[in-house]
Amino acid sequence: MKISQDPHPRVRAAACTTLGQMATDFAPNFQKKFHETVIAALLRTMENQGNQRVQSHAASALIIFIEDCPKALLILYLDSMVRNLHSILVIKLQELIRNGTKLALEQLVTTIASVADTIEEKFLPYYDIFMPSLKHIVELAVQKELKLLKGKTIECISHVGLAVGKEKFMQDASNVMQLLLKTQSDLSNMEDDDPQTSYMVSAWARMCKILGNDFQQYLPLVIEPLIKTASAKPDVALLDTQDVENMSDDDGWQFVNLGDQQSFGIKTSGLEAKATACQMLVYYAKELREGFVEYTEQVVKLMVPLLKFYFHDNVRVAAAESMPFLLECARIHGPEYLAQMWQFICDPLIKAIGTEPDTDVLSEIMNSFAKSIEVMGDGCLNDEHLEELGEILKAKLEGHFKNQELRQVKRQEENYDQQVEMSLQDEDECDVYILTKVSDILHSLFSTYKEKILPWFEQLLPLIVNLICSSRPWPDRQWGLCIFDDIIEHCSPTSFKYVEYFRWPMLLNMRDNNPEVRQAAAYGLGVMAQFGGDDYRSLCSEAVPLLVKVIKCANSKTKKNVIATENCISAVGKILRFKPNCVNVDEVLPHWLSWLPLHEDKEEAIQTLSFLCDLIESNHPVVLGPNNSNLPKIISIIAEGKINETINYEDPCAKRLANVVRQVQTSEELWLECISQLDDVQQEALQELLNFA
Repeated sequence: MKISQDPHPRVRAAACTTLGQMATDFAPNFQKKFHETVIAALLRTMENQGNQRVQSHAASALIIFIEDCPKALLILYLDSMVRNLHSILVIKLQELIRNGTKLALEQLVTTIASVADTIEEKFLPYYDIFMPSLKHIVELAVQKELKLLKGKTIECISHVGLAVGKEKFMQDASNVMQLLLKTQSDLSNMEDDDPQTSYMVSAWARMCKILGNDFQQYLPLVIEPLIKTASAKPDVALLDTQDVENMSDDDGWQFVNLGDQQSFGIKTSGLEAKATACQMLVYYAKELREGFVEYTEQVVKLMVPLLKFYFHDNVRVAAAESMPFLLECARIHGPEYLAQMWQFICDPLIKAIGTEPDTDVLSEIMNSFAKSIEVMGDGCLNDEHLEELGEILKAKLEGHFKNQELRQVKRQEENYDQQVEMSLQDEDECDVYILTKVSDILHSLFSTYKEKILPWFEQLLPLIVNLICSSRPWPDRQWGLCIFDDIIEHCSPTSFKYVEYFRWPMLLNMRDNNPEVRQAAAYGLGVMAQFGGDDYRSLCSEAVPLLVKVIKCANSKTKKNVIATENCISAVGKILRFKPNCVNVDEVLPHWLSWLPLHEDKEEAIQTLSFLCDLIESNHPVVLGPNNSNLPKIISIIAEGKINETINYEDPCAKRLANVVRQVQTSEELWLECISQLDDVQQEALQELLNFA
């Protein structure tokens, strides 16, 4: 911290960079332990007007620190931090007006956006002091060299608006929308590398979310230019070599030599604008739903053919991404209209999974297909679709194994070296990513069709069983187990027919060195207890000692291992809750309570809190302890759940937890004993829970 105030600017900049890296590497523990010192040091560095680059480094480090800082901690420094940021903003805005200086200002507006995004509604008291300056920056940033600043400021305004909510933002909504519309009107004239583009797309998405139905008044102003840009066909040409040489100075064209003195050319300058327009249509469909209904048919007829637009990857990505959102819009028109639209979408989408050559685009198409199945529900695929899909997924899995074999052969060749190995690892990562998307599609089928899909699935069963063999690489075993987890969760009790395929792999992989594999195994053991039925009783009994052994391991709570460990704790809780006859509940419960709270896996954390509520509401003597001696621990668990943002006010569990706290408050002596063991942050978290739940 001392070197962050070193007289030499390079030392101060390096100190800021180091703090930012530590905030990334050791989050969130670093934020929890050093929040007071780090925030103060970075703000002091930002206040020092001596060096713009140092200020920029300090702002960047503060952004990184805030990203993983619990809201309850950040609120402790909110007033002084926000007012310091505003003072710096005023100074930097004056420097922009006088000198055109922008470096520190770019990072500063991103810092303000990050603060607003983290503290959400708590930013409301500061809205009026920031918004005029932010709008002024957008109005001033008209030169080419200020486009990045303009984009970041537009993004900041949208973050602030989303944080404070529609009611407060409406006073500036019209003015802000005019600024955005003016920027969007230049979309077709933007250069391919215009830095405003990505910021504007995300800002429009937030504006839709903020304004909701009120955004519809602006939609007619933007939708037709967008559809026109998204529909634009690229200029292409077949030219001989001499013609290509004559056009070589035109940077808007790219050429591929076809041989025989001929080249295929495409004018690329409009492709980025087309991709951006397609992405914005996706956001509108996603956010507006009912407000987008009248454009649904026009947009789906545009997007489906773009699944084969091989001139630009991001166009195909946007086309794929739009499908489930367009289906959601179509649902508003009624089931018949929805069925017609799905009929138009389904076949091209399945075929695109089989033919897409780019891995990144393929993953988006597969993800879109999985989400579309979830929108459409049980019975959405006819026999022909299922047959084609089965063949494609089988080919993907067989290709996955074949590619692994080929990579092993390449490792034995004479020219094998470190560079080759890096290339092979990149290929492997791509293959594994596609495997995750195969898992996503199967998850969607299992969750919608339930056990009815199992006869179709059996054509893939030998390949999935192969994934979980002990000889396979750990990512194969992880995702193979995840697929069986889904079968257990969604297709029980019928899932027990496959138990001999996954029983021993699931138990043995609890000891695996890779936490991702242990997590998948632990989750499976938990859903066995929750959904599996009586057939799984003996397997649940066998699982408990293995789960406990992982939890008690010395390094179980390290950053690398904590998610797997929390899944183990949750699995033990599910066995206690749903299969209590498989275990000595009174013996295991005290241990389970001592392992709480869960911090990292939010879904499993809320399940453990729900079970805790069950136990408290039934006055379970082991959980409450002799003379309610465990209540201080329980109140601490609830406070930590609020601090870690596990508790969502929309979840019924929040009200149940608040009622537990209120019940304890009825005994003044007991309540004082509980809060005496809490720090200020925990006490404030409890009060916030009581205020809102």
